[in-house]
Amino acid sequence: MTLSFAETDGGHIPIRLVDKTGCDAVLGALPGPAAAWARHHGFSGALGQACALPDPSGMPAMVLVGRGDAADRARTRFGTGAAIARLPEGVYQIEEWPEGAEAAEIALGFLLSLYRFSRYREQAQAKARLAPPAHLDAARLERIAAGEALTRDLVNTPAEDMGPTALEHAVRDLAARHGAEVTATHGDSLLDANLPLIHAVGRASDQEPRLIDMTWGGEGPLLTLVGKGVCFDTGGLNLKPGASMGLMKKDMGGAATVLGLAHMIMDAALPLRLRVLIPAVENAVAGSAFRPGDILTARNGMTVEINNTDAEGRLVLADALSLAADEDPELLISMATLTGAARVAVGADIAPFYTDDEALAEALPRAAATVADPVWRMPFHAPYEKMIEPGIADLDNAPKGGFAGSITAALFLRRFAAKARRYAHFDIYAWSPSDAPGRPKGGVGQGARALFDLLPEILSK
Repeated sequence: MTLSFAETDGGHIPIRLVDKTGCDAVLGALPGPAAAWARHHGFSGALGQACALPDPSGMPAMVLVGRGDAADRARTRFGTGAAIARLPEGVYQIEEWPEGAEAAEIALGFLLSLYRFSRYREQAQAKARLAPPAHLDAARLERIAAGEALTRDLVNTPAEDMGPTALEHAVRDLAARHGAEVTATHGDSLLDANLPLIHAVGRASDQEPRLIDMTWGGEGPLLTLVGKGVCFDTGGLNLKPGASMGLMKKDMGGAATVLGLAHMIMDAALPLRLRVLIPAVENAVAGSAFRPGDILTARNGMTVEINNTDAEGRLVLADALSLAADEDPELLISMATLTGAARVAVGADIAPFYTDDEALAEALPRAAATVADPVWRMPFHAPYEKMIEPGIADLDNAPKGGFAGSITAALFLRRFAAKARRYAHFDIYAWSPSDAPGRPKGGVGQGARALFDLLPEILSK
């Protein structure tokens, strides 16, 4: 599916964006019959409202689209762009685009609203097309939408068709499109490569655990992205209840998100070196599964007591982060559907992130606001370090007590990224629990747009 704008060759149906507070003035300036038509159909400029004004032949001469007011737009992202995508078949052009970030949000909201997941069932496609705004970089917006569509497709695909093998194929397909290189370490070869935690988590599955390693670019600063690729999580021997297991096809949402971001970076030919590391496993139940009480040794030599096999994501990330940090990247990013505690803290819509780098911490929320990709900084709170130190081993993968679960998971990961110059961790949800403008129920990327927006700035420092 291509999420793209229409050609700008004229002959478009004009769209007039109407603010709720200025609606009466706009209608008052229209010809009498057009104003009467709009009022008869209850047009008030509410966010997402649309009203086509017919010409004498009955065809649309203009479409009024409501953009609400500032409070409405703060409460609902992509409302205007989604309304345009719902219009009847035709090619449309906005007469006067708003200033600043709102124009990009409308345009991107339109593109994202074109997304359909149709692998298993044919879905009705949007028929409206929109001419891009002349003052925005349309190719950049389409690039971002394509990366987001890739993320959504990967997350939405069930584990039967998106296990570790299929995820590796997806990485290889992306690499082939952009001239990147891919290597993968499978099964017992993980032990030879000193990646024991990835092996331990995935060894009970009938699909071999693996570390997928994609590299691209020959010069510039090194950016390394690490994405959690747990293609399905039963919870292991600490088995999840059925209600909690139902969405576990999305437990590779971190991997899917870094792949969407990688597409944006490579398609834009950003002047950097990119490495993407994905530990791809299934946390399955079998006689060979790792057990509560086991003490495992990570790649960097730290020992980890397993107090819950359902806290497996931080284990596979630990080996990948240790490997990544050895290469001394300028910036190391991990993305993972890691903890339910993060959802309790900030809900499904916000991507919490952790970093000790103040420049990065300041830049991320600013970029996020610009590209309608909300993030929130959480603390690497040093006094909680003792919560992940069980005494019998260096680290505890699931500290008891139930408090600060997202923070203690992030502190666990930081132990393995210590050699990186700058590190940030995102504890994402990767799922839209209900339909929303530009975000149908299902898989969704979080944090990738914000990172893509700030990378040129942050890597130049």
